[in-house]
Amino acid sequence: MSPKLDDAPTKNIVLLGMGHTNADIAHRWQEDPIPGCRLTCISKFPTATYSGMLPGTLGKQFGDDEMRIDLASLAQRAGADLVLADTSGLDLDAGQIHFHDHASIPFDLLSIGVGSMPAGWAEHADSPLMVPIKPMQTFLQRLDARLHSASRSASAPLRVAVVGGGVASVEIACCLQTRAGKSDNNGPLAIEIFTSSARVADGMTPRSVDRIERLLKRRGITVQRSRRVVEVGERDLATDDGQRHAADCVIWATGAAAPPVLQQLGLQTDDRGFIATAATLQSLTDPRIFAVGDAGTILASPVPKAGVYAVRQCPVLWDNFNASIAGKPLHEFHPQSDFLKILNTGDGKALLEFGRWTAHSRWCWWLKTWIDRRFVQNFQRPN
Repeated sequence: MSPKLDDAPTKNIVLLGMGHTNADIAHRWQEDPIPGCRLTCISKFPTATYSGMLPGTLGKQFGDDEMRIDLASLAQRAGADLVLADTSGLDLDAGQIHFHDHASIPFDLLSIGVGSMPAGWAEHADSPLMVPIKPMQTFLQRLDARLHSASRSASAPLRVAVVGGGVASVEIACCLQTRAGKSDNNGPLAIEIFTSSARVADGMTPRSVDRIERLLKRRGITVQRSRRVVEVGERDLATDDGQRHAADCVIWATGAAAPPVLQQLGLQTDDRGFIATAATLQSLTDPRIFAVGDAGTILASPVPKAGVYAVRQCPVLWDNFNASIAGKPLHEFHPQSDFLKILNTGDGKALLEFGRWTAHSRWCWWLKTWIDRRFVQNFQRPN
């Protein structure tokens, strides 16, 4: 007698970290669960934060809840288990994930989407001034706590250094200034961006960078170019030219570095510590394991660590989960060479770049807001 369908072995699909790509798997699972499989979602935090809306939330353009995905609700709608735990390693032979604070969990397929941390943050973690931009789930609370604890005279501006010259740093600087202007409790801010590059907003066209730098100048946001921060003390920071700069708060928003947990997994990595994968998003160490978003690097075609690639990986990961269970060939992810960029300037406008075309206008902000809200609301409400 053949076994009943209900008696068939159940495969365990596990999502470690609930970034954009893994959250999309839980969202798709609501209407189309993979037969014969159960889903487990693992996160250190009860919410996931949509990075595209973080600067706007900082600038009080959105409510805090608008950028957050409640993972318990998302998992419940998907019929998945949610585990809030801190990962300590993998046992590849047994097919298990180990934790510091939870029993081990078996997996048949595993997707790792734990994101990244800003490069160099750990070297200065002991400074009371330091506020790394990640983990984003707690960034606003940590920033507010630091700003409120900073001591200064009533007439002196609060000195905020933003370390890192990428698009994220520009958005944070602009939106922090907007936030201060909307609050009765904060005095004036003196905001200074420190970048090791010759210009801000690396990766954008010279025309866009020109507009950004003119905007920063008009807003009174100073830029220290070609200055690498080498020390963060208790009242100031030092740059590689030997100068010291007074600061009450240091927002660390540098480029992506591998989070420490990736070194605990025993998987092959690239030269920066991110999990090395094939074009199918599979780990080069174990084909049962996928690495997505910032956590993985396709060695044959590496791309910058940007949320747009995590979003574009969603359908490929979903198809490859289904193909793996069915024993069929897997699909490859082919990243696009360019994409629409929209930078929130905190003044009810945004700077949009597509190809060689650049615009800075209110309608660009409306477009960005429509795209961002439409994306995150997919995970905040039932289908």
